[in-house]
Amino acid sequence: MAKRRVIAGMGVLIFVAGFAAWLAAQDREQDSSGGNIIRVVVSMVQLNVAVTDEKGNYVTTLRPSDFDISEDTIPQKLATFEEGNEGPKNLLDASQDPNAPRGKESDAESVRPPSDLPRGGTQPGTMEGIASAVSGSNVFILFDTSNYMFRGRGFVFAQDSIAEFVRTLDHPYQVAFYSYSRDFYRAASLTSDRSQVLRGVRETVNGDDSALYNALLMTLKDAAQYSGRKVVVVFSNGPDNSSMVSPEDVDELAQSEGVPIYMISTREAKLDAASAAVFTRMTASTGGEAYFAKSWKDQRDAFNSIREDLAHLYFMSYYPQPNPNRGWRTITVKLTNPKYKKYRIRTRSGYRPIPARVSMDTATSGQ
Repeated sequence: MAKRRVIAGMGVLIFVAGFAAWLAAQDREQDSSGGNIIRVVVSMVQLNVAVTDEKGNYVTTLRPSDFDISEDTIPQKLATFEEGNEGPKNLLDASQDPNAPRGKESDAESVRPPSDLPRGGTQPGTMEGIASAVSGSNVFILFDTSNYMFRGRGFVFAQDSIAEFVRTLDHPYQVAFYSYSRDFYRAASLTSDRSQVLRGVRETVNGDDSALYNALLMTLKDAAQYSGRKVVVVFSNGPDNSSMVSPEDVDELAQSEGVPIYMISTREAKLDAASAAVFTRMTASTGGEAYFAKSWKDQRDAFNSIREDLAHLYFMSYYPQPNPNRGWRTITVKLTNPKYKKYRIRTRSGYRPIPARVSMDTATSGQ
């Protein structure tokens, strides 16, 4: 029986390889006369990058040429670049980029509208659609309503801090508000209507145990449905005691989707050494920050710090150069100017690539 399975598996692989070769031959034969055109959609990797000096002040007005990006030590060439809330700048022309999706030069169907772009931290697409696809920012707020929050007046103070954060976010941002205890609740879907989000904040109610990592996983999956810049801001008052998923799985998904996680946690969480370590590690690896707030003022300061961070991030993207590694890829971002060597760079550590998608279109020759 095992031998039959091996033979059958080899047969499937031979068939797939043969079919791919046949498609390539059809493309070569019919491309010039009108017929089947094979398109390989190459993923575009997106990075949120924070640069600060020795005193922790944001370093602004850097140019694309100031950044040196590599993936598994392979140098990369930036495709788009954006600072803060400014609009993105296209740096490559698709016809000149060897890694951009290809087709017939006159084939307009090779450029898909931004609304049809698959989502995620690696996004397929051609240069004409990049500007619309990545402009704007989406902020997903996740609020702990477990029984940890209902000690003293912590819950009310947290609501006030979150509400102020929502009201003071710049208008280009869209906001979603979710809450969790053992269950996960979408109080307000992603919207530019601040009143809808604030209503969701005020309507949150007490829950029971905390399933933080389950809720984070659901939030990241929701964020993956949208193109462009995305961040998750979590307010947690204690350790996770009922999740089914591990923090390591959540961490890898956040990095692969290119979503920084910002974590604001109260003293209750910091008293648990394991949770504090996980929060710190997860935020650092995704390009976010962890804050441990002892008071209501500390909570407000943490939200203010996140708002400032979002306004000063560099947002950039690139088409990965050929890389045989199909597993975890390490991303390294450096500054090219030696005088910037003391500056601190914060971004995600890497990602696991989505397999390239191959599609076949039928082109008709002009009559």
